[in-house]
Amino acid sequence: MWTGIVFLAVIVGSIAFHVFTPWWWTDIASNWGAMDDTIILTFWIGGGVFILVCLFMVYCIFKFSYKENRKAEYKPEDKKLETRLTWITALGVAALLAPGLLVWNEYIRVPPNAINIEVMAWQWGWKYRLPGEDNKLGTSSVKNISDDNPFGINNDDPHGKDDILIESSELHLEKNRPVKILLRSIDVLHNFYVPQFRAKMDAVPGVITYYWFEPNKNGEYEVLCAEYCGVGHYAMRASVVVQDKKDYKKWLAQHKTFSNYLAEKFEQNSLKKAKIVKFNNLLSNEKSILKESN
Repeated sequence: MWTGIVFLAVIVGSIAFHVFTPWWWTDIASNWGAMDDTIILTFWIGGGVFILVCLFMVYCIFKFSYKENRKAEYKPEDKKLETRLTWITALGVAALLAPGLLVWNEYIRVPPNAINIEVMAWQWGWKYRLPGEDNKLGTSSVKNISDDNPFGINNDDPHGKDDILIESSELHLEKNRPVKILLRSIDVLHNFYVPQFRAKMDAVPGVITYYWFEPNKNGEYEVLCAEYCGVGHYAMRASVVVQDKKDYKKWLAQHKTFSNYLAEKFEQNSLKKAKIVKFNNLLSNEKSILKESN
């Protein structure tokens, strides 16, 4: 009897916790409301099965509890029951999988008007590369990465010259414009995740993975790495700011293109060389003066 009461308390407590729980997902700020719908459907199906199984156990406890002179019937198998349970389970699994497959089909179909944004992950931070006026990202390779070329852009690709480099952890996006995230990693597995966008994907070394979303609510959102990537994993955070087109263009104009970046590096290197030459000349002059004085 007490066992049945405990099971009833578990059912009531589980339902109450689900209804009144303070832990729920954040407000959605993208087009992926279907993600929430799929999870809610999973709650309904999984929760419904859980409640039915618990109620069945409570029924069995009260119905078949021990009574003197009661005899149990031995029934090693029941083909009808097994067939019914198999079909019911198959339908339940199909109901769980089908919506997810439909959402996944949309998840990998990028709209033609989406802007490509490269997200480079490294231990432990993020960098971004956006297309310039030609709306095309230049090709890149990990082999090309250096102090003068942090994104590994191919110097022979004309599409990469006007690429916009964002070496800070803050990325801005235009509201109501689809975004295709191209993920790269230069060391280990990472995962670019913004909870409000309901979209994420692993960044795999040696592979460019992708997904897309359309931000539809202005605001600043936190970026998390959703894949354990080492001792600094906890600190691998950034921010995404969604804003109107006018403000987004202002932010974009503040950043350098790859051509400008190369020109600045060339100028800095030239100044360094000039300083080294000047320093060497001064040393030579001082040595000559010391020889003459001796």
